Amino acid sequence: MRTDGGPEGPHDLRHHGDAEVRDDGSALVDLAVNVRAGTPPIWLRERIADSLGALAAYPDGRAARAAVAARHGLPVERVLLTAGAAEAFVLLARALEVRRPVVVHPQFTEPEVALRDAGHTVGRVLLREEDGFRLDPAAVPQDADLVVIGNPTNPTSVLHPADTVARLARPGRTLVVDEAFMDAVPGEREALAGRTDVPGLVVLRSMTKTWGLAGLRIGYVLAGPRTVERLARAQPLWPVSAPALVAAEACAAPRALAEAAHAAHRAAADRAHLVAGLEEFAPEGVRVAGPAEGPFVLVRMAQAAAVRRQLRVLGYAVRRGDTFPGLDEEWLRIAVRDRGTVNGFLQALDRALTLVRG
Repeated sequence: MRTDGGPEGPHDLRHHGDAEVRDDGSALVDLAVNVRAGTPPIWLRERIADSLGALAAYPDGRAARAAVAARHGLPVERVLLTAGAAEAFVLLARALEVRRPVVVHPQFTEPEVALRDAGHTVGRVLLREEDGFRLDPAAVPQDADLVVIGNPTNPTSVLHPADTVARLARPGRTLVVDEAFMDAVPGEREALAGRTDVPGLVVLRSMTKTWGLAGLRIGYVLAGPRTVERLARAQPLWPVSAPALVAAEACAAPRALAEAAHAAHRAAADRAHLVAGLEEFAPEGVRVAGPAEGPFVLVRMAQAAAVRRQLRVLGYAVRRGDTFPGLDEEWLRIAVRDRGTVNGFLQALDRALTLVRG
């Protein structure tokens, strides 16, 4: 584990998985984007469609905010609805007075992008493969006044113990925990959402991944009332659309939470099937980072860039890993899909490895 306060360097921090399936990739089987397949479900589409008749009215977020607060057992003063979790990173970078922000990598790159765009010099703590990409809180500089970490982390799929993450908190520091994929973890174990005993804690959640709402943009912040007020003042008026508010309220309801819990267990089983298949390629130098706990896995192999290109020829899109600080061109991220899709992908991977290595 090491620290790095340099510039963006060779990593394209603005590259995301959706780039793999745009334009000439639109017909590919998508294992690059971490949105659950087959979503949004019909009942959620119908709820959103029903809301379109009220588009003439300005959005009113009170019901959705109350539903999210109840879902986490918090007062509404601790909830801020956002146009996706990505907006929350921008608000944090612009609204908070920060002197030394640090981002724990490899992880989702938008937090660092938002901080840099807001004029901050960003320090990095780089977790290492040989440590299982596990967090050591002592590696984070003591004087860092804002620390960002994902849990479970994209792209490593590591689920850090909640107590370990909480050890990063200290007076005068804002601790931002990106839990965008936590509802894909059975039981949401190791979640900090809903905790009020961790000083400076800010938890970000997204409804994009589990519910397939990337195009609608809905997420939220859980934080102390003063922090929520500061972030809210940095938002424009009516930042979340009326259909997105309806979706937020619906996805925080007990029925939706039960469905999400079932989906998390199913994804865990599908992930185990994917990992087992990938491990059969170990004699060819394919290594799976783990144990994976998110709806995606991180894989290392020689000539990964060439394998990724060959997979595209064979009809499959996977996420390149070299845009994440701490990783290089030997890494690929693969989204978890149903067993039939995974079986087809594994056959394509076998063919791609054969073609690339002769």
